[in-house]
Amino acid sequence: MTATKPYVVGIAGSSGSGKTFFLNCFVNHFASHEIALISQDDYYIPAHTKTQEENKRYNFDVPTAIDRNAFYRDIRLLFEGHTVCREEYTFNNPALKPKTIVIRPAPLLIVEGLFIFFYEEINNLLNHRIFLHAEPDIALQRRLKRDLVERGYHEEDVRYKWVNHVVPAYRQYLLPFREQCDRIVINNTDDPAPIIAITDEISAELRNIVPGLNHPS
Repeated sequence: MTATKPYVVGIAGSSGSGKTFFLNCFVNHFASHEIALISQDDYYIPAHTKTQEENKRYNFDVPTAIDRNAFYRDIRLLFEGHTVCREEYTFNNPALKPKTIVIRPAPLLIVEGLFIFFYEEINNLLNHRIFLHAEPDIALQRRLKRDLVERGYHEEDVRYKWVNHVVPAYRQYLLPFREQCDRIVINNTDDPAPIIAITDEISAELRNIVPGLNHPS
């Protein structure tokens, strides 16, 4: 199957940097046939392969926690014009039933995740890189709110992983690539207006350079 290579935007940020809200705002600027999103989070090696004790302290914030080969393979499949199906990862929350995610090829491909710059084979595919940052105390409060409410974790566990897993991983696998990114977005406020404005600006720029994207009338 022949296909036109998509324009690839890589988006990464520290935990609690507001990446989910940023991505939602960004994606909403485009029609469904114009944009595809593939997330590293859906390529975690299944936690049920670990014992219950291992899972309590299992480090999800290392590159080996991801099925790196499958992540890269599916990105390449999108490049070749194929549709990718993947089961959503639910972060060990038994209350959530995983959905099947269907990713169809599009002229604009968003690749997001903590290790997308560290994985050299994926970083080499990116045309544009966006780095999201929030101050550590703000990021931790956001992480606590998310993990306690959405994922059902205990606060002690969240704080342990923050100190021992999350922050070291950010410093080792993401922060060194910050200055290589095309745009650094500082997100220290929960006011949505600045993020909406930034995504307005980026989407307008992309419509001028990416073939296959419609220009608003």
